[in-house]
Amino acid sequence: MTHTALLEGTLRFLNKAPIVGQNSDTKIRNLLKAEYLRSFARYRRTDFLLSRKYGMSFDEFVKQQVVRQKEYSWDSESDAMGWETAISGMKTMEHYLRELQEADNVSYH
Repeated sequence: MTHTALLEGTLRFLNKAPIVGQNSDTKIRNLLKAEYLRSFARYRRTDFLLSRKYGMSFDEFVKQQVVRQKEYSWDSESDAMGWETAISGMKTMEHYLRELQEADNVSYH
């Protein structure tokens, strides 16, 4: 494992921060987890709102070619891009959270 030093000022802020963790590494991992969860929630909200708007899942939206049905309107195109980004983002955040959990399991055993 390689070690990377944090700037002294950054360490001071990290030590003062109300973050669960005994050491800097644990605190940084907790910050990362919180950020991944925040991003996941934002993507999940987009997925939820668009599912409700169209009354279907993203897969159904694509399968039914809703954008084509709506004659490639700005609204449907924009929704399709945002929805696709949300689906991809949720998968990415889930992957990062799993990786972080696996690293925690290795680090502490």
